[in-house]
Amino acid sequence: MGKLFIVIISLFLYSCSAQYHLNKAIKKGYTCEETGDTIRITTLDSIPIIINDTIVWEKFISTKDTIIKYKNVYVPKTRIQLKREYKIKVKTIYKDKVVEKAQARAEGKKNRPKGNLNLLFVGVGIGLLLSYLWKYAKKSLI
Repeated sequence: MGKLFIVIISLFLYSCSAQYHLNKAIKKGYTCEETGDTIRITTLDSIPIIINDTIVWEKFISTKDTIIKYKNVYVPKTRIQLKREYKIKVKTIYKDKVVEKAQARAEGKKNRPKGNLNLLFVGVGIGLLLSYLWKYAKKSLI
């Protein structure tokens, strides 16, 4: 039992180093860039000075520089993340296409010339009148 316990503990203690994982990530595209920016802070200070029993405040400007360092980290995306992003792009393109088609159909229906029903009724009426007149003209000729 003691030997098994020693084997298990030694397996837990033996692991990959941080340097191994960093090298592996760099091979896959990991970049870490340290960038810095300098900020200049200007302050207005004043000091009291006594001249002939009166207090006079003398003002002077002082500047201080501070350097801010920050890291830009680029972590490469996994295949699953890239696949999801691609699917989302395809879906949005498809939905935009469907919306554009629907708008084009609606616009086409708006721009279509509308038929005048009054003209249809007048045409039917004239047709009936001509057929009635033709019937009587035919009887009068015979």
